Amino acid sequence: MNDLQPPGPSDLAVLAAGIARTNELLTRVLAEVATTPSTHAAFVDAGYVYAAAGRLVTGTEDRRTFGLDAEGIIEAFIDKARTIFPDSRLLRVYWYDGARRRIHTAEQQRIAELPDVKVRLGNLNANNQQKGVDSLIRTDLESLARHRAISDAVLIGGDEDLVSAVEAAQGYGARVHLWGIEAPGGRNQAEPLLWEVDSQRTFDREFCKPYVTRRAGVEPSEAPGEGGPVPTRDQVRLIGAQVAAQWLAERGHAWGAGILPHHPYLPAAVDQELLTAAEALLHHSLRGHSGLRRSLRDGFWESVQPQC
Repeated sequence: MNDLQPPGPSDLAVLAAGIARTNELLTRVLAEVATTPSTHAAFVDAGYVYAAAGRLVTGTEDRRTFGLDAEGIIEAFIDKARTIFPDSRLLRVYWYDGARRRIHTAEQQRIAELPDVKVRLGNLNANNQQKGVDSLIRTDLESLARHRAISDAVLIGGDEDLVSAVEAAQGYGARVHLWGIEAPGGRNQAEPLLWEVDSQRTFDREFCKPYVTRRAGVEPSEAPGEGGPVPTRDQVRLIGAQVAAQWLAERGHAWGAGILPHHPYLPAAVDQELLTAAEALLHHSLRGHSGLRRSLRDGFWESVQPQC
């Protein structure tokens, strides 16, 4: 004999009430998800902005020769993001810059006090070159994407070292949008970086001009490394080969063989060391000249590969 009894009216009523409560809860959750805005953040390489905007408006990258209204240009970036991501809220703007011993300058302190702005500092070496900024950008971008804190990332910079960070953020579902500043007669953003991002945007001289002012009494020719003409790609390529030959003689071919697996890229530390050495030989900054930096790497590899 079967002891199972068909559900009675009271049992069906309880079941129906449970289904109704579940449906109500699902409806509320879906409604909340639908009304929750997406979130974006901006990651700004201040060194890139200073160099590119200074070069575009005043013809030099040396900060001594011009002033940048950082508050104004940050607000302009925020306003542009509002128009591009109308249904998204701003998490914050990350402003990455260099400082000696990572001690804020007066200008960096003022920027840090701005609402929705977080200043992150790398070191500044004896040649006034940033050290460690790219790694800070990579860490923050990857972390926020991994924790789903942002859906869109605006990256304002141009260094090839940021490619891995873009790929990691995209792997976590974030979209990465590369913004740059127009470069007279060329590009100031690495091509591999341009290839990886989800969208690109470039700001012209008219956009930058209101935020850049030349300082009285300081001419570009007085700035170290900026007085002479910009070196050609062939000159920079030869310098890359020269540095590679010197390092192979000093460090041995085993060292060269150790970096070969990274080709066509260079490990970040080696790339930074190569840039510093080349600028010292050229007596000219290669910041903001992504094409010249590629020629420098090409010359380096052309010397290393046949010997290792």
